[in-house]
Amino acid sequence: MKTFVVIAGLGFVATVATSHANPCALPFTYTTDTLSSGKVEIEQYVDLVALRAISPTSSLAQWYLPSAFQTEIEIGLADRLELGLYLTFVPDAGEQFASKAVFPGTGNGLKQRLRYIFADPDAWPIDVGVYGELVENEREIELEAKLLLQKRFDRLRIAANISGESELYFSGQRELVLNPSLGATYELTPSFHLGVDSWLRGEYPSNPKPPTRTFGLGPAAYLGPAAMINFGRLWWAVGAYLRVTEFSHQLLPGEPYGPVYVRSMIGYDL
Repeated sequence: MKTFVVIAGLGFVATVATSHANPCALPFTYTTDTLSSGKVEIEQYVDLVALRAISPTSSLAQWYLPSAFQTEIEIGLADRLELGLYLTFVPDAGEQFASKAVFPGTGNGLKQRLRYIFADPDAWPIDVGVYGELVENEREIELEAKLLLQKRFDRLRIAANISGESELYFSGQRELVLNPSLGATYELTPSFHLGVDSWLRGEYPSNPKPPTRTFGLGPAAYLGPAAMINFGRLWWAVGAYLRVTEFSHQLLPGEPYGPVYVRSMIGYDL
C-alpha cells in the first residue's frame, strides 16, 4: 500500500510540474515550442549508430557502435524567440579500427542557433517558425536553415521540418545537404508522450562534384518510434530509428548510414 501511495504521489507531482520545462517529444523533428523569456534549459544528446570498420586482429569487417555527444543551453530571449548554444563531441571509436566512417551529420566543435515562431500556438491554422544555425567544427563551417511547421489536434501533434545546410570544408570542398524530418507525437498523459519520428539526409558535394553518387552520400531515410517522459523540470526523450532506404544494402567499412540509429535526450529546466 505504501509503495502504491509513493508511486501515485510521484506521478501526481510529475503531472502537475510538466509546465516548467520545454521538452522535445521528437528527438529529430523540432516543434514550434520555445522557452518563455528569461527561462534557461540545458539538454544533453547522445547519438549511437551501428557501423562497420576493419578489425586490426582479423583484417575483416566488424560491427562497432560509435557515439556522438551534444550539450545544448537553451535561452528564452523574448516571446517566441529562443537562442541555443551547443558543444559537440565525437570521441574516437578506437585507433585499432581502420576504414572508420565519419559520424553522420556532426563533428567536434560549436553551434549557435536561433528559433523564432511567428505567432502564438493555434493562432494560425498551422504553427510556423524559422530556425537558423551556424556550426564550427574541425572539418568545416556550416550554415543551416529550417522551416518549422506544426499542427495540433487536441493531444496529437504533427510536426515537419524543411531543412538544408551549406557546408564549407576547410579542404575546399563545398556541399549542400538536405535533411528534412517529420514526426507525430501523442500525449497519453501530461508526463508521457508516444509517437513516431523520421528523418532523411542527403549530401550533394561540389568543387569538385563526384563522378558518381555512392551509398555514403545518401539520401538515407530513417523511421522509428519515439517516447518522452516528463518529470516537470526534468525530461527524457528517446528515439530508435531503422534505415528504410536501401534496407538490404550490405554496409561496407567507412559508410556512415548504418541500419540502426538511436538518439537519447535529457533536458533540465534551470
